[in-house]
Amino acid sequence: MSRVVVIGAGLAGLATACHLARSGHEVELVERESIPGGRAGRLHRDGFTFDTGPTVMTMPGLLADATEAAGSALEDVITLRQLDPAYRARFHDGSEILVRHGHEAMRAEIAATCGASDAAAFDDFVVWLRRLYEVEMPHFIDRNFDSPLDLVSSPSAAWTLLRMGAFGRLGPGVARRFSDPRLQRLFTFQAMYAGLPPRTALSIYAVITYMDCIEGVTFPEGGMGEVPKALERALARAGITVRYGASVTRLLRRRDGAVAGVEVDGGEQVAADAVVCTLDLPVAYRTLLADLAPPRVLRRGKYSPSAVVWHVGARGGVPAGTHHHNIHFGEAWDSSFDALIGEGRLMPDPSRLVTVPTVSDPSLAPEGDSTLYVLEPVPNLAGRVDWSQERDRVRDGLHRFLEEQGYPTDIVAEELVDPRDWQAMGMEQGTPFALSHTFLQTGPFRPGNVERRVPGLFFAGSGTVPGVGVPMVLVSGRLAARRVQSYLPSPHRARQS
Repeated sequence: MSRVVVIGAGLAGLATACHLARSGHEVELVERESIPGGRAGRLHRDGFTFDTGPTVMTMPGLLADATEAAGSALEDVITLRQLDPAYRARFHDGSEILVRHGHEAMRAEIAATCGASDAAAFDDFVVWLRRLYEVEMPHFIDRNFDSPLDLVSSPSAAWTLLRMGAFGRLGPGVARRFSDPRLQRLFTFQAMYAGLPPRTALSIYAVITYMDCIEGVTFPEGGMGEVPKALERALARAGITVRYGASVTRLLRRRDGAVAGVEVDGGEQVAADAVVCTLDLPVAYRTLLADLAPPRVLRRGKYSPSAVVWHVGARGGVPAGTHHHNIHFGEAWDSSFDALIGEGRLMPDPSRLVTVPTVSDPSLAPEGDSTLYVLEPVPNLAGRVDWSQERDRVRDGLHRFLEEQGYPTDIVAEELVDPRDWQAMGMEQGTPFALSHTFLQTGPFRPGNVERRVPGLFFAGSGTVPGVGVPMVLVSGRLAARRVQSYLPSPHRARQS
């Protein structure tokens, strides 16, 4: 029986292990923290529970794929609830649009808030988004690439995307469909997740809009921290446990250069025939592969903006009309992205996300109180912000914003995370969003999930294919598992022979 060691029990590592659970290989996860989750972590303070990573859960079918690969139905390891609305979008003029679940409900919302013409345009928009997803997912997302030449192996898919306008600009493309500028923002802001300004992002990234606004947003009972726990439960049922409190300090190699295992703190050596590393790739090369030059895209690549996240536990409830996810759009739009991404400065008129999980699960705070997750996009550490000077100012600005919007501000517990904190957690340039998704940093141009100079070493996570976000990271685990299965002889076939 071959052994596979997975470094890191974040979502990518857990998904990798789930997809290998019934492969016949022995699988061992090594995690430095005491709980699963990685970036999808948890913080408990003064009776408040904070999800410290992603707060938006989309495409639960990808989570189901992972748990089912390990032998557990999704509903046996986690309870998910559909959020309706998925978001409340609030604009600078005080108007609001709710992102409703389901085509007809959202069409009616657009008709009521933006008019009949834009409601009719939504019908064609949904068809376009769904087709975009159907072409992209099997051919360009859920796929291992060995070279850019692999793109020509699916010429019909590429031609379909070209005819659909997928290589045009997202912002102008959506503006041609909808006359209301609020809808234009609502259906393009997702490009920021990929580290791109909506005005210049390619329309292929509208697939994120499809995941958010068409497929919908769910919420796990108990908070987002239940997502890694669900994967952990599925693994435990399959007989695989996670080894917590163990940091990998060295990658072991055979004389021929192939992996031989890992070394953890204290010098203990764990033998392995294959290793899947989920560290942020630049960190992995610095700490475990210092003798190898990182891929060119890692050395010269462009990284996504970062975010300040303020976790707030406050006395009292939220104002009427507050929903689980609340996006507050600033008045400025293109100029704010120019400052953030083009100039490396703080947005002069930022748009912010306020997630209030206690709207859906009051148990995440003391009775009658609220847990808030406040996110503002900011430059990564390559930008022009001196965080020793700006940290307190940004925190004060967020406090004023919460007061102005009527959120509770009698703070009992808080934790502010800025780019320096993300960097200390092992994230290159202080961003949790890794390399941005420019065209030349996407698909076969993104750092691959195979290190061919070290046979048996594979990667998963947001820094490799297919990219950033909970759905993409879950797919990255499946892709890494496929790499391992192609590399190691199948124990089942070996027994048969």
